[in-house]
Parts: sequence; structure tokens; C-alpha cells
Amino acid sequence: MKAVIASKPGIISLGNKAYPETIGSTEVRLKVRTAGICGSDMHIYKGTNPFVTYPRIIGHEFAGEIEAVGSNAKGFQIGDHVVVDPVSSCGLCYACRLGRQNVCKTLSVIGIHEDGGMQQYTTVPTSSLHKVPDRISWEVAALVEPFTIAAQATSRGRVTAEDTACIIGAGPIGTAVMMVCKMIGAKVLVIDINPARLDMAKKLGADTVVDPASPREKKVLDHFTKHGGFNIVIDAAGVPEAFEKAIDITSPAGRVVTLGFSPNSSAITQKEI
Repeated sequence: MKAVIASKPGIISLGNKAYPETIGSTEVRLKVRTAGICGSDMHIYKGTNPFVTYPRIIGHEFAGEIEAVGSNAKGFQIGDHVVVDPVSSCGLCYACRLGRQNVCKTLSVIGIHEDGGMQQYTTVPTSSLHKVPDRISWEVAALVEPFTIAAQATSRGRVTAEDTACIIGAGPIGTAVMMVCKMIGAKVLVIDINPARLDMAKKLGADTVVDPASPREKKVLDHFTKHGGFNIVIDAAGVPEAFEKAIDITSPAGRVVTLGFSPNSSAITQKEI
């Protein structure tokens, strides 16, 4: 069967892999229908993802149809449409016991630490599956995973309908965060250097957009917040400069959520926080 394999930085190809004949008792065999290309996948290709090991079948945003179920796989049946939670954790460490499985000491992510969803068939434990209605298209189903990131970011940031929010970065994740903020009822401004992404963010519901290189940026931000700063800033750019800006433009008693993991340091002082 076919699989998308990143063999090393800069080298990615469509290769062959054995069909997964064997299924664990609590696993299913999944026929992968769609998979999204995440920024993390691009970093794997470029060699800038600090967590990946090579060679690696990429893809952690994927959806599929159950083709076979293990002998003790409960709650699922052949033909079910499902999406996959790509993160697995031990369930025993301090972080897991707090309900923070995303920072488990032995965290493993499909498509990064272990082979991912860009293959025709794969096996997945039932604990990582979530059913989706058949009426949802496969293309939309593949977007469930990135939208869970947006849901988590807005939850951690305690976004409310009363908030004035800023999203730094209008890539797919930043745009998803903006859309969830608007669903909650917040007023949202989006910052990005890419005019096409700003146009898309505006079309999808952002109240205001601005390029940080524009000489009007400070005036736009001040007008939007009535000179009070943003109650919630979500950094979806993942570069030190964006994190520094987030601290700078947040109101007193405001919240900052960062979604990036740049290896470079930020120049933020305790006084600013």
C-alpha cells in the first residue's frame, strides 16, 4: 500500500508499506479517507520540527472508515466514520493525573513520534477514535483535529463573549482560533504579514485585520481596544517576536495563550508581565 514518507529533512516521497493484516484486540483497521497538511508536517519536511524522528510517515490530521475491528474493540463497528486523536499518554504521571495529558512525560504523537495517517490503511486503538456523522464530508472531518486545538486554546484562555481578542498569525490554526472566538461571541482582531491570509480571516469572520508592518498598526489596535489593550491574545505564529508582542498588547488582568514552540528565546522581562 502507499504511504507518504519523510525519510530525512528535505526528502519526502510516496513509498510503499505493508498492509496492516494484524489488528490488536482493542484496535481497528482504518481505511484513511482524508488527511490534512499541518504546519508541523512542513517543519518535518524542512527539518525544523524538534520532536520528529526519521524516517516517518507523516500526518496527524486524518479521518477514515473502519474496515475491521479487534476482538475486544468496544463501541465501534465496520463502516463507522471516525477521526483520530493523534496524542497518546501514559495516564499515570503527574501531568496525566491532573488531566494535562498533552504534557505527559511519555507523550507520543501520531505522525511525529510514530507513523501517521498519510497511508492508505493504518491501525488505531479505539481509545483514540471519535465517531463523526456520515453526513460530514471527509474533507471537513480532517479539520476536526486542528479545530480541537482552537477549542483548547480558547478554553485555556477562558474566552468569553465580553472579550476583545487578538489572534497573532492567520494561518490555518490562527484562523480556526479566530472562528471559535467568534462562535463564543468575542470581538476579534487578527494580525498577520500575509495579505491573502488577512483577506481570508476577514471573509471568515474577523472583525478587523492588520499587517504588523503597517504604519497604521498601533492606531488600529488602540482604536479596536479603546486604548485598553486586549483581554485575550492568542499567539498562533510561534515566533519570539509574536510572543513579545502578545505580552505588550495585553490589557491588565488579560490572558496570553501561546501555541508555538520556537527554540529561540524571547526578550520578555518580569516587569512587562
